[in-house]
Amino acid sequence: MPTNSLPYSYPRVISIAGSDSGGGAGIQADLKTFSALGCFGMTAITALTAQNTTGVRAIHAVPAQMLADQIDAVVEDIGVDAVKIGMLHSPEIVQCVAAAIQRHNLQRVVFDPVMVATSGAVLIDNSAVDVLVRELFPRTAVITPNLDEAALLVKRALHTEADMEAAANELLAMGANAVLVKGGHLQGDVVSDLLALASGEKIWMRDSRIHTPNTHGTGCTLSSAIAAHLALGQPLVDAVQSARAYIRGALREGANVRTGQGSGPLNHSYAPQAMVRKTR
Repeated sequence: MPTNSLPYSYPRVISIAGSDSGGGAGIQADLKTFSALGCFGMTAITALTAQNTTGVRAIHAVPAQMLADQIDAVVEDIGVDAVKIGMLHSPEIVQCVAAAIQRHNLQRVVFDPVMVATSGAVLIDNSAVDVLVRELFPRTAVITPNLDEAALLVKRALHTEADMEAAANELLAMGANAVLVKGGHLQGDVVSDLLALASGEKIWMRDSRIHTPNTHGTGCTLSSAIAAHLALGQPLVDAVQSARAYIRGALREGANVRTGQGSGPLNHSYAPQAMVRKTR
């Protein structure tokens, strides 16, 4: 039977992000998340990193033309239902990704502005920040900064929920269509995340903190889970809520496992779903 007559397809999600040799973050975490949630994962690698649970040792950039070729090869053959964007370290790479989104009219784009690793290592050139705001914010369905990343974007420290709301408003004013400001770095036994929509609606999502040393790749996993749920057909608010439920399970089930000497990974496969088949 010719392939173009087959009746089903998988929900297809591409991660445009950096590689984590330790397997806990970056495209490795994204692929584990896509698979766990029943989606078919693909990648376009922006950079290679030498890292483990204790930190980042080196970053090697992928040439922009190679990145563009990866995206084109995937989109032109397999197709894409949703996109997760992670580590973009230079202005040239940011512009390459923005051009690909426009060239292929990619939809349901989730942008995790990866700027600071869990270890504290800075993963982006200062010159790239203004470019990613200008080029990517308007082209994405939602951006998902943590407190450190949101603070870098608005150029001031964020210490309270009021600070989070003010930062979300500024990020919307910068051109974002929706903003999920993650409050996990605030102190306390409750974790508060804020989803701010361009309509003006603000949705606070609060849960008890899961105490665990294993938080490496949390932001990568959350953004890739949002993209997966968008590919599965959920609207944005539902996709964010479903992704938060998934990541809380992954944190909880990986809390008492030792992997490496530093901040270990989540348990991405704690409740794997079969690959979804949908009618073409």
